[in-house]
Amino acid sequence: MARKLLAAVAALSTLTWQPAMAEPESTDPIKLTTHDWTGQIVTTTIMGEVLKNAGYNVDYVQADYIAQFAGLKTGDLHVAMEIWETTGREAMDEATATGKVVNLGETGMQAIEEWWYPAYMEEVCPGLPDWKALNDCAQEFSTPETAPFGRYLGGPVTWGGFDDERVEALGMDFEVVHAGTDAALFAELESAYQRKAPIVLWLYSPHWAPQKYKGSFVQFPEYSAECYNDPSVGINPDAAYDCGKPRGPIWKVAWKGVDEKWPGAAAAIKAFTVNNDDMGAMIAKVDLDGVPVEKVVAEWMAANEDTWRSWIQ
Repeated sequence: MARKLLAAVAALSTLTWQPAMAEPESTDPIKLTTHDWTGQIVTTTIMGEVLKNAGYNVDYVQADYIAQFAGLKTGDLHVAMEIWETTGREAMDEATATGKVVNLGETGMQAIEEWWYPAYMEEVCPGLPDWKALNDCAQEFSTPETAPFGRYLGGPVTWGGFDDERVEALGMDFEVVHAGTDAALFAELESAYQRKAPIVLWLYSPHWAPQKYKGSFVQFPEYSAECYNDPSVGINPDAAYDCGKPRGPIWKVAWKGVDEKWPGAAAAIKAFTVNNDDMGAMIAKVDLDGVPVEKVVAEWMAANEDTWRSWIQ
């Protein structure tokens, strides 16, 4: 899936738009990072194609979600369009504290990433969505590879999220099994849902899955920054991460030199905004309908030309 999406991004170079009036400050390429989930590639491709329309040269560079901050600090990478409050806040704060990376503001999307289960699992575990009930029903979520422990299907390990730490801190009878890719995660959900098989897994929004499948997010103890950083805070006085994941904005960040070298591009990136509903619809077109990323982005740009042109004026 990731290779197909990246190939689709490259194919966008064949599209043409009426050039914007802005004059690029440098012809050096602006390097925008792409990751391994559809929405991030769509977001990045929209921004990249808008910058191209303004006359900038753009390179799409595949990078690890958390490890990319090393490249952003040195200027080997320039812009990351999706840093989720839910999983990337610590890495973002550490990077911006160095002064080498800057926060360019919110994308307009609000992030939720948490454990999720299909509604049919409430028949065998009626205390859901409370996490204590989930733990009491751990055997109902077990598989041959994890029995007698329940199986939690996490996202790819590169996504972070502290699921292993949470299981240990809350004393949960679950084993974390990581999906290899974003596509594999949702393929397994589809298979389980069709068979009404037991499953609890990482789900996120903005995405099409919470709309397509009936279910609920697990309710863990409420997140706080102290819960993540101070073991004495929370229900387990000896461990951090004994709470749910944070929720909040999806951010844009950049190497500090972007504003100096390409100030017009930096202004456009700061102006970028899209909402959850529009992004969810675009992700669905790619993942469910099989529409290439370049076509989805082109359709969005055609329908929202006044919006994106305002970013580059």
